[in-house]
Amino acid sequence: MSKGDKGMGSDGTQPLGDMRAVVTGGGGAIGGAAAVLLARDGAHVLLAGRTRSKLERAAERVTEAIGSGTGSVDLMEVDALDEEAVIEMAARAAGPEGRIDMAVAVVGGGATPLPVLAQTVASLEHTLTANITSTFLVLKHVGTRMVAGGGGSIVAVSSMQATESAPMFGPYCAAKAGLEMLCRVAADELGAAGVRVNMVRPGLTRNGNDGHLSEDPEALERYMVEQPLARPGEAIDIGQAIRYLAGPESSWVTGESITVDGGTSLRRFPDLTEVWQHRGVDTSIPGRSSH
Repeated sequence: MSKGDKGMGSDGTQPLGDMRAVVTGGGGAIGGAAAVLLARDGAHVLLAGRTRSKLERAAERVTEAIGSGTGSVDLMEVDALDEEAVIEMAARAAGPEGRIDMAVAVVGGGATPLPVLAQTVASLEHTLTANITSTFLVLKHVGTRMVAGGGGSIVAVSSMQATESAPMFGPYCAAKAGLEMLCRVAADELGAAGVRVNMVRPGLTRNGNDGHLSEDPEALERYMVEQPLARPGEAIDIGQAIRYLAGPESSWVTGESITVDGGTSLRRFPDLTEVWQHRGVDTSIPGRSSH
């Protein structure tokens, strides 16, 4: 069985055949993995992101996964914080039929790891905007098209840090918690229009970047102490949860968060303060005496 056939039923049909999807942050590891699974199962996917070279590499992987299937992939350079660009993205994703069935909002990011008292207003506002505003614009402009089209499914990528205290990550924890409440309210409001809104909370997931925590032996050791399934996540682990929530298999699920973290949240988020110290970050709390 080829990659392109994995999403086909015994009669050659595909569960997402002729559905239209858009993935923001489509050039990243998680966005790319979600796009592979959606297109493999027959969806027409628009990959959106800021960096064309990353989008092109992701599109190549999606094309390979489609194989002999009926899915397709397109790409578009989009700044997820530019409202006019997001409006244009929604129009392109809808195509001539004017319909969007699925949307995946992956764009996010965090401030430099520092104690709360060492953070700045700018770092807080940047993190809140990157995570909440980027998702809000998808909810507003893609969601509006879904309502007009009779329904759809939106999946936002959150984090286990939305519910777990993570020292040095104050703005990021606040941003993901805010994102989740925004999505829960949207799910409540849009359910009557047939639009579902759900979230996925990744744990430590490889993203292919050398400096990432998943590639740091010291950080990995601290995570594994708190993680029953002793390996970092892969993008496909998160992509599979997104695929379930985006597709018709979850038609009676809305306002929910699926945590995909190897079980870390069963215990506690690891304190990585010493890891950041060893990376040269000043982790001291302002005002605290060293004696």
